[in-house]
Amino acid sequence: MSVDPYLLGTIDELGPQYTALSDAIWNNPELRWEEHASVDAQIAVAEAEGFTVSRAVAGIPTAFSAEAGSGTPVIAIVGEYDALAGLSQKSGSAVPEPEPGNETGNGQGCGHHLLGGGSLLAATAVKRYLDANGLPGTVRYYGCPAEEAAAGKTFMVKEGAFADVDAAVSWHPGDTTTVQRIRTLAYIQAYVRFTGIASHAGVSPERGRSALDALELMNVGTNFLREHMPSDCRIHYAILDTGGRSPNVVQASAEAYYLVRSPDVAGMRELFARVTKIAEGAALMTETTVEIEIDGGCSDILPNVVLEDSMQERLRELGPVPFDAGDLESASAFITETTSGRTASTLGGEFEGDGSALHTDIITFDARTPRPTLTGSSDLGDVSRVTPLVQCATACVAVGTAAHSWQMVAQGKLPAAHKGMIHAAKIMAATAADLLTDAELLASARKEFTSRTSETPYDSPLPDGVIAPPLRGAAVAV
Repeated sequence: MSVDPYLLGTIDELGPQYTALSDAIWNNPELRWEEHASVDAQIAVAEAEGFTVSRAVAGIPTAFSAEAGSGTPVIAIVGEYDALAGLSQKSGSAVPEPEPGNETGNGQGCGHHLLGGGSLLAATAVKRYLDANGLPGTVRYYGCPAEEAAAGKTFMVKEGAFADVDAAVSWHPGDTTTVQRIRTLAYIQAYVRFTGIASHAGVSPERGRSALDALELMNVGTNFLREHMPSDCRIHYAILDTGGRSPNVVQASAEAYYLVRSPDVAGMRELFARVTKIAEGAALMTETTVEIEIDGGCSDILPNVVLEDSMQERLRELGPVPFDAGDLESASAFITETTSGRTASTLGGEFEGDGSALHTDIITFDARTPRPTLTGSSDLGDVSRVTPLVQCATACVAVGTAAHSWQMVAQGKLPAAHKGMIHAAKIMAATAADLLTDAELLASARKEFTSRTSETPYDSPLPDGVIAPPLRGAAVAV
């Protein structure tokens, strides 16, 4: 069974409208939990298309869903839209220069403007496909906030937002076109706050207890820990507060934001417990106190081979992104090293480059080969733990473009990025349509899911009582 021409024609027809939506979100890049304009823009398009919109999913102001059809199965198509701080970049420029008029300094360094636009485009095509053919079933688009170091979907999953979903489909912009079969890492993130005693650093240092000393000792201890933790784990931190700008005052406060990753939730918890002990030891050494506030976390992705094989068949049929000579010329400005031979992909793994500035092929996989590990994380991991999930990636940027870079931002509105987004929509829509019309395929995917989760039941990485950051002030007020 080939991809329905109606789906493909609908996506081509709607492509300009949805790339304009993507561009509008690129033009106004909003950080995690603050994506109000992005949500409003997507909801306006969804409501105009006739979707039934539910705002503030899981109580989160910038989470929503848009649903069409009726009955079962319920197939989710998942999107995002949050940006990254400090990555403002002029569109199309191959040298670092902020985007004129961007007052926030933010930028779409992971392509989530494309991710959301492409996923909503796929959902719209599936909606029209169900309507045109009088088919039962429900397609539901999820607009998800705060993927970047915040795990918005984990909070949504914990509140039951995906509880009635039979299967989920998503994608991610990258520099290659493939079905994603990568392993990801689970993570937890937390604020670590030290409190000491201020004093004159020259006249009465003995009366002071330095929170900054404690923070520095914690960081040193953590860096020594790296030698004695599994090689596939990661620890990152950012210093948020050094206690002030006056060196002659013993710093009474200091704060860092820690992120701890491991291949699974159990390993993450074990490693985080060791980091916690280091923080407590630093406080003991400096006679300060330490408070650790968990901010979020996510699970590693649970694969579904049935869905991966099915999506790969659709990818084989659709082929690579249809770039033209102009796309290749534009992308060549962003190439800094050879793209021939074994080349690292933006989203993990390697592929055989042919020297082109853009990936003009598809990468297929053999399910018998080991899965490459992306030593990053995605809160789609938690979605995959409560319903079968499959993802693709499509080439949207020049080969070798690093995620979370100004180069990624610069290419986010170019025609090549638009073509990659539209191609992803076709792959997702075709896969979703298969799940809505092929009961045997869905049953097989769910059978595999049930088998895997019976061995490793879902264990939320969020401790009880941890709620989404936008809701914390309201919880305190109550």
